[in-house]
Amino acid sequence: MTLLDASRIALIIATPPLVIVVAQRTPRWWRALAARVEQRRPARPRPYGLPIERLAADLRRLLRLHGELTASARPALCAHRVWAVEAAIGARAIEAAVALGVPPPRPDGAGLLTRAQLSALLTDLAAAVLVLPARACPFTSDGRI
Repeated sequence: MTLLDASRIALIIATPPLVIVVAQRTPRWWRALAARVEQRRPARPRPYGLPIERLAADLRRLLRLHGELTASARPALCAHRVWAVEAAIGARAIEAAVALGVPPPRPDGAGLLTRAQLSALLTDLAAAVLVLPARACPFTSDGRI
């Protein structure tokens, strides 16, 4: 038996386990390669917040609720609800302003907007093609702020 014959026998014995190992490890290597390629790609742009359609729908809903609360017969009993709705309107209006590129006003120390700031912001949003109810800016149907 020569060295050539011995190497052929070793190759015949070693080939099946090597084929099995390569067949088992190939999916893992492929996933690692794909992950590495994905990491090298630039990140896809992601939206900052909610879609503008949802922000506009929330603003319209909150403005309608504010109008209903201020028109109710018991304003003293629901004053805290009016305050909460105004805070929610302010938060959504700031989000919509950021989404549309309108400069939002600076809130006070508690993070709330005054009624004058909120009215001005809603007017700016309406001017920036955000569809709001006709009586959105004065907050009430009779025009008082």
